Amino acid sequence: MESERKPTRVALIGNPNCGKSSLFNFITGLQQKVGNFPGVTVDIKSADTKLSDGTRVSWVDFPGLYNLYPTSRDEKLVVQSLLDTKDVYHPDVICYVADITKLDKHLLLLDQLRDMDVPLILVLNMIDLAQKEKVDIDVERLSKKLDVPVVSVSGRSGEGISDLLNRVKERIELKNVRNSSKNSAYKFSETEENMTQQLNAVFPAYSPYKRLLIAHHAQWLPFISASERIQLLSILGENEFKSLPFQVREVTQRYNFFTPLLSSVLKKGESDGFTFSEKLDGLLTNRIFGLFVFLGVLTFLFQSLYIWAEWPMTLIEEGFSTLGVYLTTHLPAGWFTQFLTEGLLAGLGGVLVFIPQIALLFFLISILEEIGYMSRAAFLFDRIMQLFGMNGRSMVALISGGACAIPAIMSTRTISSWKERLITILVTPFISCSARIPVYTVLIGLVIPSKTVGYIFNLQGLAFLGLYLLGIFAALLSSLILKWWIKSDEPSFLLLELPDYKLPVWRNVGLTVWEKVKTFTLEAGKIILIISIILWFLANNGPKTGIEAANREAKREAVEMKLSPIEAENLSKAYLLEASYAGILGKTIEPAIRPLGFDWKIGIALLTSFAAREVFVGTMATIYSLGQSDDELTLRERLAVEKNPETGKPRYDLATGISLLLFYVFAMQCMSTLAVVKRETKSWKWPVIQFFGMTFIAYISSFVAYQILH
Repeated sequence: MESERKPTRVALIGNPNCGKSSLFNFITGLQQKVGNFPGVTVDIKSADTKLSDGTRVSWVDFPGLYNLYPTSRDEKLVVQSLLDTKDVYHPDVICYVADITKLDKHLLLLDQLRDMDVPLILVLNMIDLAQKEKVDIDVERLSKKLDVPVVSVSGRSGEGISDLLNRVKERIELKNVRNSSKNSAYKFSETEENMTQQLNAVFPAYSPYKRLLIAHHAQWLPFISASERIQLLSILGENEFKSLPFQVREVTQRYNFFTPLLSSVLKKGESDGFTFSEKLDGLLTNRIFGLFVFLGVLTFLFQSLYIWAEWPMTLIEEGFSTLGVYLTTHLPAGWFTQFLTEGLLAGLGGVLVFIPQIALLFFLISILEEIGYMSRAAFLFDRIMQLFGMNGRSMVALISGGACAIPAIMSTRTISSWKERLITILVTPFISCSARIPVYTVLIGLVIPSKTVGYIFNLQGLAFLGLYLLGIFAALLSSLILKWWIKSDEPSFLLLELPDYKLPVWRNVGLTVWEKVKTFTLEAGKIILIISIILWFLANNGPKTGIEAANREAKREAVEMKLSPIEAENLSKAYLLEASYAGILGKTIEPAIRPLGFDWKIGIALLTSFAAREVFVGTMATIYSLGQSDDELTLRERLAVEKNPETGKPRYDLATGISLLLFYVFAMQCMSTLAVVKRETKSWKWPVIQFFGMTFIAYISSFVAYQILH
């Protein structure tokens, strides 16, 4: 039956900025999921759909690449999937997506794919822009010349998508049929001919061109067995095969083929001087003016996080408080109700309340990516990044770190220099990620007044921006030190295509926000759930003698001080929390963190948040819900009324708040990030150095700030 068959894998492949992700989003919508290449932490999007005849198709959106001679890790994984027939993402059909307005730059990879023995469709994307730019192409003639079906589409409007799906149905029927190589633009040299014939004994299932590619990539292809590699290297040595000269020969031949072909099928309207994108780049990539624009963009972004997200945050916060009161009132008293309201609900509410800010952050970053500004930021900062041992692509990773360090670190695979990539990996966690937003929001709200400065700027928003700039400064200073410490003779270069400016595709923006927020919420939710259960148990249980002594002391003080029932209950809960396992743990580390202005309650939150930074807020919500009888108070209100028992002053004064903020700016508090660093560097050496180095910087900065402000 059709439903029992494996879906046909259809790969979307193309150069960076060709619009294939927009096409993928239009075809798959919310059905897409994020997976990984086998054995590595590189994200790859896929989605299963059905064609009109019921055929199941698994669409795969591969990372962009320029040709089949990769320089980055992402590009290598694409080539690996194309060559390895057993790879889980090896395509049955390839849809090669090309920007019709820049077809001369996109046909090299297409011509290589024609020789790969996989049914192929050329998808000419952005026909709406082509019409505006008066680009006219003879599709039928192009298809005949290339011997490949050609479809014109727009990933923005959906024009031509139905025609593409019909073409996919036709090509699926040919998935087990080899393409004819008679029209290949590349003619093997005598050396290549002899070598591929010899390799036929080692790789009989592969076409001559695939065998040639295996020869080029013999050193790194993982699916080649040890015995096959020995035979392969022996044949390469026998033929004195040198990869680079043959790569140049191939690229030259292919350009000689399709350059005159394009001139016969493609017509462009007369240019009226500089294009809009070129004129705008004159300003936005200017060394001086461009920097001010970038700073203005960041200022707007972080001001928006406070101004626009305030009312939905308040709504969610009040909703959780109301739900807590309702459950307490209508559920029978007991440990389960207590766990539900004081543990699980408090912990989840402490994180979910920040979804509006996280969604807004991803929304604005996605727009910047869609309109083409992020590529300009990489270009603009390349020369500056070189001074700090990185390059322009490092800037893209650092900016992405403002959302999450994990995908930002994985994005460094596009950096060809090992030294520049390693430095970028090590300093990226200094950039304040979305997981820090909940911590910053709570603490800034406690110690920074909400007032307008300079008629338009919100003081809390400026403080928020200041924390991000502090993280950027720490990243740059650390990279400068690492530049001189890590030795490497590798050359540095930046290869980057600047796409034309265009209006954002709101479908892409929406899907990006949905995917990122869903991932953040689910991943954080799992951690919060586990931490909340453990923390609630530790906070409600302790050594029997200690719990009994705490009860007696609370009752004695309540009688002596003539407290009301509510005040007596609050006092009892506070004593019991201090005598619990959680209290003992916090008391144990309190001497080490007291010079920073932190008490044992903050100590518990610091320990739990090493699992993930955002857990801090859930932990504080759980701890302080245990010590309050008024369930209507929000977390910020509970922290605001907390007193220092020694001084009687607010626990979260300016000195403590700034100290705690600085600790969270600099500390490495994300086990998932450390795991990714280990995976990317293939060593525990670098994540260990990263963890202890960042923690040391966090401790010293917090110590100095508290001692000065206290």
